[in-house]
Amino acid sequence: MRAIGLMSGTSLDGVDVALVETDGERIERLGPTGYRPYSDAERDFLHGALADALQVQARTDRPGRSREAEEMVTRLHAEAVEAFLHDQALSAESIDVVGFHGQTVLHRPESRLTVQLGDGAALARRLRIPVVYDLRAADMERGGQGAPLVPVFHRALADMAAIERPVAILNLGGVANVTFVGSDDRLVAFDAGPGNALIDDWMHERTGRVFDEDGRSAAQGRPDEQLLAWLLEHPFFRKAPPKSLDRNWFSHRLVGNHSVEDGAATLTAFTARAVARALDFAPEQPRRWIAAGGGTRNRELLRLIAQHVGAEVTTAGAVGWSAAFLEAQAFAYLAVRSLKGLPLTYPSTTGVPEPTTGGVLARP
Repeated sequence: MRAIGLMSGTSLDGVDVALVETDGERIERLGPTGYRPYSDAERDFLHGALADALQVQARTDRPGRSREAEEMVTRLHAEAVEAFLHDQALSAESIDVVGFHGQTVLHRPESRLTVQLGDGAALARRLRIPVVYDLRAADMERGGQGAPLVPVFHRALADMAAIERPVAILNLGGVANVTFVGSDDRLVAFDAGPGNALIDDWMHERTGRVFDEDGRSAAQGRPDEQLLAWLLEHPFFRKAPPKSLDRNWFSHRLVGNHSVEDGAATLTAFTARAVARALDFAPEQPRRWIAAGGGTRNRELLRLIAQHVGAEVTTAGAVGWSAAFLEAQAFAYLAVRSLKGLPLTYPSTTGVPEPTTGGVLARP
């Protein structure tokens, strides 16, 4: 089947689009990709919706700017797909399904509450393509964490590339998550801690830039070791998997009294050391780590991760994958698995009691 996957991560940079051909088990082809960046005004509005979402008590709540943000997210994703189809000379009829993650604004697994803004039915009507959305809810309803969702795709990628096991696949999005694929092919996966979100928020607030390019500011600063020691005592890092992290559990304002460089250095070191703490729960020591996501553009972050995990850290691009579009590709793959009733999550990835499929299908 030919599927398009969409991803707008917690870093709020824009919409990633990716085409994948798959039967829901094997990856037959990773196709072209596209990107629709958010404007400053759109990003600022979404940041406001994130703040308003803290008032949410039920999945259908849309306080403050959330409802308007949901309409905007749906429209921007539709525009991203339409531009992609035009640029690739593809027709809507040639696409079997779209996997639509939406924009996460709240994730509270302890309350079985997760909210992704985005109207899957409206997107299907506009695109005239079936859309699979709301991919986390079924897992959480059955007692899982609802995250991470991507590990089953990570394993399929490792199969496609004949990657030697054991291997760690690290996604450095707004939140960092890691998948350990064992020598017996068993999956163990969980959120490791903050990814780019704190660094990006800090740079945006203090400099107006949306990220720390190449980690240059962090490389020029000095981390606050006392603050880092305190942060890494947070119970999240001692908690055994399954576990997942809400973007708002930690704030960039923890380094508010520091210079731009020292604040960036502290938050970058925090992300790297949190990733290394994931090794406390690895069933086997990985032979290497393969990193994807926006964080792979941050050389200082990758350097620190390699230093703290004590192993080779390779980018997804170096093994022929897409560092930037891996999650969008994953949601294309997951949409096909959902259509076929195949599991998206497992006890060793989200803590759900048994392998569980998920997603809601909206037809045009």
